[in-house]
Amino acid sequence: MSSPFFSELPLQVMNISALADQCMSEIGKYRYGEPYQDRYCLELFRRALVQCDSLAWKVVQHVFNETMIGWMRSHPLREAACRFESEENYVAQAFTRFRKATVGNQKVEFPTLAAALQYLRASLNAALLDTLRTCSWSKRMPLSEPDEPGKPSVENRVAAREVWEVIRSQLPGEREQRLAYLLFHCGLRPREIVHLCPQEFSEVGEIHRLRRHIFERLQWNADRREEGD
Repeated sequence: MSSPFFSELPLQVMNISALADQCMSEIGKYRYGEPYQDRYCLELFRRALVQCDSLAWKVVQHVFNETMIGWMRSHPLREAACRFESEENYVAQAFTRFRKATVGNQKVEFPTLAAALQYLRASLNAALLDTLRTCSWSKRMPLSEPDEPGKPSVENRVAAREVWEVIRSQLPGEREQRLAYLLFHCGLRPREIVHLCPQEFSEVGEIHRLRRHIFERLQWNADRREEGD
């Protein structure tokens, strides 16, 4: 339980342990829709990402790990994704992505706890989708011996189709479905898509924009699923 004494201290002089306690308390309120203060969590992020404090970063991972696991378990692609990696590995990848994109980056600022959580969740979503794209043909973790050298096994082709069907079911537009098929089922990169399908996609920038919309759609579906649980 957090101490009233520590909660009255200036943020700059609070030690990491006290800051973590306050942050955990406020996250609990945030989850249940109660009034909360985000200054403790934001101070923790500031020390970890701006000051590059390694201890603060470890505490960030500890404090938000349960939240990340909850997002992972409510994600519409969880079952397909866990064919290739464990939940814990996806969460670890997401934290790594988040830190690389934000540490020392003056362009990234978190004015609120909600903004920081949104960035964390986007990092998890990106880690999950990129792993699916890379592993859907089992380049990294074959489930059985391939039918022919250099070709995916029947079992893996079935897994890849299942991954694609889950993604496709989350996307309403035919153009987004087509791009998702090329990205996540065929495992093509944006430049390869432009080269192979110039009549459909002529610019890499357009593919990146549509890819971001796909990510946002999948994250929105994950939010709806979590709210319905």
